[in-house]
Amino acid sequence: MNNVQLGNAAQTASVNQIPVSAKELKVASRPVVSLSGTQQNELLAALPRNDLETLFEHLELVPMPFGKELFEFGSKLDYVYFPTTAIVSLLYVMEDGATTEIAVVGHEGVVGVSLFMGERAMCSAVIQSAGYGYRLKTQFLRDAFNQGGALPQLLMRYTNALFAQMAQNAVGGRHSSIEQKLCRWLLDRLDRSPSNELKVTQELISIMLGVRRESITAAAGKLQDDGLIQYRRGNITVIDRQGLEEYAGECYKVAKTEYDRLLMDVAAR
Repeated sequence: MNNVQLGNAAQTASVNQIPVSAKELKVASRPVVSLSGTQQNELLAALPRNDLETLFEHLELVPMPFGKELFEFGSKLDYVYFPTTAIVSLLYVMEDGATTEIAVVGHEGVVGVSLFMGERAMCSAVIQSAGYGYRLKTQFLRDAFNQGGALPQLLMRYTNALFAQMAQNAVGGRHSSIEQKLCRWLLDRLDRSPSNELKVTQELISIMLGVRRESITAAAGKLQDDGLIQYRRGNITVIDRQGLEEYAGECYKVAKTEYDRLLMDVAAR
């Protein structure tokens, strides 16, 4: 038997080999979903082993490049995303194009949950820090949710924590100083990053917070003078995290407390 090429994979089958089907080849070309890999997302890690293994066939490890829009306001939600190393910004975009960040999601959560048929996105989701995550078809999440067990409880607990973050951002946006907003914004990223260094421009921060760039420049300068951060073009290093938390005050602590309570409740189960 001559060697047989299958599609673009250039895989071959000899006389003593069983030919590889197109379906098998397609599955083999996908990144392998492993238990250790899924543990990088705290919601997936909190699932009982049996519940998590039932998702393996449907989870897909995908790259999440900087700037990619996962979905926009009003769009159909075909997938949910469980970030592992990426950070996703949830944005509200005004008719004139003005943008404000309403929440941020990283390895602690999930993006794009839709539990009802025909449900549309209430905001836009854009990848703000490149990395990876696991993708799951929305319909399968609905099916798994309706079966009960640990997954529905985790999703509802996480949704509550996410609402707390949104509420605190709304209150902070009205009553906090520019410096407090910047501290909270930096801490939110720091909680979801592997180091104390953040690659971000002042222009991007100003867009996310809905303030003038000059205001961010002045606020960052003050935080640097106080020894809390070190800023170089496109890079912010947090030197004194505790100082940032004290400066941010309630603007940061309320939502952080809710996430910590979520994790403690999960660990105690």
